[in-house]
Amino acid sequence: MRFGFSELGNLWGAVIHHRFSAPRGRLQGDFQVNPAGRPSCEDGRKSGNKLPHSKVPVHGFTLVELLVVIAIIGILISLLIPAVQAARESARRTTCSQNLAKIGAALQGYEDANNVYPSGTINPEGPIHNRPQGKEVSWLVQILPYLDEDVAFKHFNISAGAYDPKNAPVRALQIAGLICPSEPDAMLHGLGVSCYAACSNDVEAPINTDNHGVFFLNSKITPKDISDGLAYTLFVGEKRVTGDDLGWVSGTRATLRNTGTPLNQTTFDRAGKLPPSPRPAAAKSDLYVGGFGSAHVTGTHLLFGDGAVRYVGNDVSPRVLKQLGNRADGELMTGGPVRAAP
Repeated sequence: MRFGFSELGNLWGAVIHHRFSAPRGRLQGDFQVNPAGRPSCEDGRKSGNKLPHSKVPVHGFTLVELLVVIAIIGILISLLIPAVQAARESARRTTCSQNLAKIGAALQGYEDANNVYPSGTINPEGPIHNRPQGKEVSWLVQILPYLDEDVAFKHFNISAGAYDPKNAPVRALQIAGLICPSEPDAMLHGLGVSCYAACSNDVEAPINTDNHGVFFLNSKITPKDISDGLAYTLFVGEKRVTGDDLGWVSGTRATLRNTGTPLNQTTFDRAGKLPPSPRPAAAKSDLYVGGFGSAHVTGTHLLFGDGAVRYVGNDVSPRVLKQLGNRADGELMTGGPVRAAP
């Protein structure tokens, strides 16, 4: 049986009515009851009698009534817990959205100062493997001064590369603004990680210099290069932190993803291995990149070039998602989150 607040109110009223509507006991002898329904000591004194030691029925809750009350309390708690959990998740989603908004402002600040967006990853050659080798300096390192992390930026040697021991102290830093509050494993890796990745491509392909996104290997994209429009181009989105994550300083799949994989369908186990099925052909090597996803229940936050942050459902069309990942495909965007009312 399902209970609502109205049914619980009726049940509680029935218990109270049963409790207090029973006939009251009456004192025996000369102990009188006045018209107000209260025992009169004066009448008892007039009669010359002492107050009798009569047994007065004492009304209390029966075992059945106590069980009913306990059941009502349990039902109320079961109704309130989901509401509390939903409120907490809503707060976490708000914080996550604010994190992406700050990243968007930092990217815009970098572009204002340099007339170009930061490279997705800095490395002498490609494609990029998901291994700690080479320089592979991520776009997040490049925008540190615009994330109010100027000191960390000054302690990082870009020329030495992401994995050089000189940069180990910065690599170990965990920046609060790079963590989604809903991600349960983000703080369990022993090095600084990011729950957000930039978009490198519109298809599942290795990170290289010929990708169609805005952030890829040694990219130097300007706003004029984004002919589809900033509002219709995906810049950054949420990603899950997995066992093979190389940290936020690494310009690998740790900070770059593509829209060739549907949202929340890039699944890895704790060891960072792909599940046996389905297994993309490209995932047989460490060139696999993967897509966006989040620990939220129904969707993923995405940041667009105009600074807008949208919560996109997992059921978004693969065709629309592919269009969002391409900066200049020239195709008409007829639907999807960017066409929806804010």
